[in-house]
Amino acid sequence: MDTAALTMYFTQYGGIAIFVIVFLEYLNLPGFPAGVIMPLAGVMAARGQIPFVWVMAITVAAGLLGSLLLYFIGKRGGWIIMKIYLRHFPRQEEALQKSLDWVRMHGPAGLFVAKLIPMLRTLISIPAGVMQMPLASYVTSSALGIAVWNLVFVGAGYLMGDQIFQWLDML
Repeated sequence: MDTAALTMYFTQYGGIAIFVIVFLEYLNLPGFPAGVIMPLAGVMAARGQIPFVWVMAITVAAGLLGSLLLYFIGKRGGWIIMKIYLRHFPRQEEALQKSLDWVRMHGPAGLFVAKLIPMLRTLISIPAGVMQMPLASYVTSSALGIAVWNLVFVGAGYLMGDQIFQWLDML
């Protein structure tokens, strides 16, 4: 999804569009890059179209919901779901294996850190579920990591305002 399409959806549908697109991005679906989505939501806040606090609440809620869906897929389906997932996305096998190892070694603190690392931040939820991480630990670590990640990217859009479009076009 390009910048113009995202801007149109955000402008037309506001917070609902932000929620849906961020939710899909946290499901690790192709075409929804956080480096574009989050700053655009920040630009909307800078323009006064939606309060910054609401953008943060919406993006954290959407990110947590998307992450929880992947966590429960991992928890309920475990290794079977991972094998099916890897059949469709074989290039992510190495990242998933590293995620499993990371969760095993570092637990909730490792999950928090993983939520701050591109690619790993969306994939880590499935291994956390497979490893049967306690739900309370998972939600706390995920929510904190998601909030920090989103604050950096939404904040960049908010602080840079419309200048972010020039920067995004260079990418």
